Amino acid sequence: MSSVRPLIAIVDDEDSVRRALSRALRASHFDVVTFPSGQAFLEYLQIRVPDCAVLDFQMPGLTGRDVQRQLTLAKIKIPIIVVTAHDQPAIREQCLADGAVAYLAKPLRREHLISVIASAIDQSGAK
Repeated sequence: MSSVRPLIAIVDDEDSVRRALSRALRASHFDVVTFPSGQAFLEYLQIRVPDCAVLDFQMPGLTGRDVQRQLTLAKIKIPIIVVTAHDQPAIREQCLADGAVAYLAKPLRREHLISVIASAIDQSGAK
C-alpha cells in the first residue's frame, strides 16, 4: 500500500495566505509546495507536476487566470482551484469555463477547501 501523499501547489503573492493554507493542508495529510508568483510555479513544473493547484486570481505579473491559460496551452492537466478576495460572477464563469474545478472566495473555510481539493484529486485520478 502506498503512503504517497498528494502534492498541492499554493500560488499566492501574499505570504500570510501561503503560510496559513500550507499549515491547513499539511494538517490534513497533503504535501505542499508554495509559490509567491505564477511564474515561479510555472518554472517548478519542469521539476514536478503537483496533484492539484490552488491559484490566487489577482497577483502581480501572471494572474491565476494567466497561469491557468499557460497550463492549458502546455497541455498540462492539473486540477485548478482559483481563489480570490474579489468575487466577480463573470470572472468565476470564465475560470470555470476554462477548466478550473472550483472558484472560491476568500476568506476560505478550511474544511470546504480540503473537501474541494480531495474531490478534485479523486476526479482527476491523481494519487
